[in-house]
Amino acid sequence: MTPIILASASETRASLLRNAGLAFEVHPGRVDEEAIRHALTAEGATPRDIADALAEMKARKVSERWPEALVIGADQVLELKGKVFAKPGSPDAARAQLAELAGKTHRLLSAAVVYRAGQPLWRHVGEARLTLHDLTEGQIDAYVARTWEDIRHSVGCYQIEKEGVRLMSRIEGSHFSILGLPLVELLNWLRLRGELAP
Repeated sequence: MTPIILASASETRASLLRNAGLAFEVHPGRVDEEAIRHALTAEGATPRDIADALAEMKARKVSERWPEALVIGADQVLELKGKVFAKPGSPDAARAQLAELAGKTHRLLSAAVVYRAGQPLWRHVGEARLTLHDLTEGQIDAYVARTWEDIRHSVGCYQIEKEGVRLMSRIEGSHFSILGLPLVELLNWLRLRGELAP
């Protein structure tokens, strides 16, 4: 079997792969996500293209160090009416973001790109649509106060695997894509390559 590396620091993504029985190492691909996101947005890139590009940059960077491995790069972008959201930098930013998302439907775009020997072999962008309840300022304040340490690393300022699911009025799409990785599609590709036993 070919060695597999996850080029992401996300513990959630690592847990998804571990729970699926995949043997892999973690070597995060460090890129300046904010600068790349701003540059791509300025060039008119779509949110889908931004997620894909960030995932690819992480995979490519790690693949240069471990060319013999299959390197999985992953990234997630939240989009609302063409606007791309990033992880909140502060509780105030989280409150503002949740206020903007409240009562509306947004998209989560979860990209995965696999590299080997500096070349892309496979890519996929999973999409989910989530609708938040109408939330009052007081509800948002209380939620952020209770959950800040958990949600600070979440692009949507919520975690549906935890208390954040209570904020949702509707969820459409793959649970795995919502958590940040198009897992079923990735596992299917690995299986077709003979890298994964049935």
